[in-house]
Amino acid sequence: MAGLHHVEIWVADAETAREEWAWLLERLGWSLDGTWEGGFTFAADGAYLTFTESPNLVGHLHDRRRPGLNHLAFEGGTTDDVDGVIAAATAHGWTPLYSERYPHAGGPDHYAGWIASPGGFKAEIVATG
Repeated sequence: MAGLHHVEIWVADAETAREEWAWLLERLGWSLDGTWEGGFTFAADGAYLTFTESPNLVGHLHDRRRPGLNHLAFEGGTTDDVDGVIAAATAHGWTPLYSERYPHAGGPDHYAGWIASPGGFKAEIVATG
């Protein structure tokens, strides 16, 4: 019965978040599943991610170092696929993290890249194939 059903993420602005996340999620095999004023959903393999505008903004950027979500980790395919995502990140406004230790920042047996969105969210792209 284990498995992830969905994650809902509060964002400052849904349209901005959709612009930030769409390229990454689509590249990783997720599809836009729904939109509405103030939110949107991407789905893949029975799970979904929903991004909804927060009614309680403290600032306009997510701070992954505060209590709450640190990062989302996605299966990224082969090592070449992961390299391609990380290489494309800056063209979409995302910032590569831990570049000096890429692709083994998570250890010698873990091939992954980390990127941060303009909105302050961190994603890990893990080689799985």
